Order: sequence, then C-alpha cells, then structure tokens
Amino acid sequence: MPKHKLRVQDIVEAPPKKVFALFSDHEQVGKLLGAPMKRIKDSTESKDPNGVGSVRRVGPPIGGFEETVLVSDPEKRIEYTVSKGGPIKNHLGVIMFEPVGKDTRVTYTIEFDSKIPFIGGIIAGALKSAIQKGMKKASRVA
Repeated sequence: MPKHKLRVQDIVEAPPKKVFALFSDHEQVGKLLGAPMKRIKDSTESKDPNGVGSVRRVGPPIGGFEETVLVSDPEKRIEYTVSKGGPIKNHLGVIMFEPVGKDTRVTYTIEFDSKIPFIGGIIAGALKSAIQKGMKKASRVA
C-alpha cells in the first residue's frame, strides 16, 4: 500500500460534461494545475486522443515525467499513473466527477511512494496545493 495519499474534493460550477472535458484534456489540466503538460501519445483505444492509453509529458523535457491514462469513463472517472521518470513510484491518480444540481463534485485522490527518502510529504503537499488551486480555477474556466 502506498505510503502517501492525498484527497481534494470541491464543487466546480459547471456540468459534469464540461468539467470532465477540462480535466481529461492533457494541456488544459496542465494549465489548471500550473504544470506544463503535453500529450505525447494519442489513445489507441478510443476516439478521444486523451483517452485510455494516451501519454502526457509533465514538466520540462529533461527532469519531467510521463503519465499514462488507465481509465477514462466520460463524465464519471479518470485514472492515470506515472509511467516513466519522476521522483515517485507506485502512483495512482483518480479523478471522480459527480453531478450536484447543475454543478459537479470533483474528488481527486493521489497515492504514491517516494523514490527519495523524506521528500514524499513535500511532494504530497505541493500536489494538494496545486489541485486545490486548480479546482477553484476550473469553475472560472469551464
């Protein structure tokens, strides 16, 4: 079981279709979270290029890492993992979307182990802060 786990939940003031589209688009979610992201491999399993099997590069070409989408259930769920590089291992990110009236409850969880002793807590804190800011921004963008 991974050592570090974080969970952020918030209401985004837009319907699930728009919120899912925002969080599933690699470049757009990068803008939300304040991290450069670029899709480097299209999904071969769906019509959506950001779907299952797609890969995004996070951060600069040197020192960044790659994430692969494992599950893409439109308007409901996205799961992804760090598949190459970075200071973490045993990573799983899950983003859940739930309609609440005309808005969307987004629950974002990440669990991971650190490859480098003692920095996992720092990474978890930075991720949590970026996700919280991104959720607030999502209401303005969606």
